[in-house]
Amino acid sequence: MTWEQIVELIQNILISQTGIPNLTGGNIVMICIGLLFLYLAIAKEYEPLLLLPIGFGIFLVNFPITPLMGYSEHGTPELIRAFYKYGVEWEIIPCVIFLGLGAMTDFGPLIANPKTLIVGAGAQLGVFVTYIGTLFFGFTLKEAASVGIIGGADGPTTIYLTAKLAPHLLGANALAAYSYMAMVPLIQPPIMRLLTTVSQRKIRMRQLRPVSTREKLIFPLIGCTLIVLLIPAVAPLMGMFMFGNLMRESGVVKRLSDTAQNALMNIVTIFLGLSVGATMQAEVFLNYKPLIIFAFGMVDFAVCTVGGILTVHIMNLFLKEKMNPLIGSAGVSAVPMSARVSHSEGLKADPDNWLLMHAMGPNLAGVIGSAAAAGMFIAMFQ
Repeated sequence: MTWEQIVELIQNILISQTGIPNLTGGNIVMICIGLLFLYLAIAKEYEPLLLLPIGFGIFLVNFPITPLMGYSEHGTPELIRAFYKYGVEWEIIPCVIFLGLGAMTDFGPLIANPKTLIVGAGAQLGVFVTYIGTLFFGFTLKEAASVGIIGGADGPTTIYLTAKLAPHLLGANALAAYSYMAMVPLIQPPIMRLLTTVSQRKIRMRQLRPVSTREKLIFPLIGCTLIVLLIPAVAPLMGMFMFGNLMRESGVVKRLSDTAQNALMNIVTIFLGLSVGATMQAEVFLNYKPLIIFAFGMVDFAVCTVGGILTVHIMNLFLKEKMNPLIGSAGVSAVPMSARVSHSEGLKADPDNWLLMHAMGPNLAGVIGSAAAAGMFIAMFQ
């Protein structure tokens, strides 16, 4: 073999076997976006449990010719494609996350004040406003539904619905949902102050009554029955949610409950984050729709916050014992962050006004409300 042939062989190997010649400007942009989300997760601690694996998934998958999101010559999925196919496409991971969330949830505040279910429903206003708005920007009905659900501030529900109706938008929708959930303490307070007076923010609510163990045991069974009968499409999510809660409240399967809350939740979160991030390849992500999704995500959260607060204002017209309208903002779900924001704003108006447990009622109602909205979209479009 001559020297020229050796050089040609090396050049051919470099061209065909390395990613350097195949690296595009789009790849570089997406790698930088991945690094940005890693920075937000590590330095700013914005939803680090999700944004760190999502950011690394974006970073990793945008290197050219990597065997991560394709299929082998034998048709078997490559590493992250397998996580995505069997976890997200088959709708397993979002349901397992709901199992863990149910095991972490105390429905006591919602049981003690069931009126807050109405607040959770009212806080879904932004979901439908955004759904209609995105239709004017070239989104299909299914795409618009998947974007609208972002305002429900429930990441697993957003992923579940998007995987069913518009899987090509999964990365953008999930990033928007978790990014704005992390920014709830920045987005909500100005809206809360704008829509309430100082005297309204000072309203003190009666301490919630104690909720018995029997009530907490019965609630997931009744809740599951009603939700699954009315909205069968959401049975996988809410069934796992209520099962996780029943494990928690029964007290007889503490090891299972602990596993669902911790080890299992952590494992599926890793797979979910990497899978979602890996869907954001340059050729898919770099178009106008992700930018519109991020813009409408902000509008969605804001309108949902407005919807929850206005719902409390309307309810107060008919209630003898007034509710503090600040708790309406907690109806966007984002458990327990939005409830803490309601509590924090209440303390600013009155340092002795403790709203946290009152805000947890609409906060939990928001989880149910966003899942119900997702179930409605699935029934309409699938």
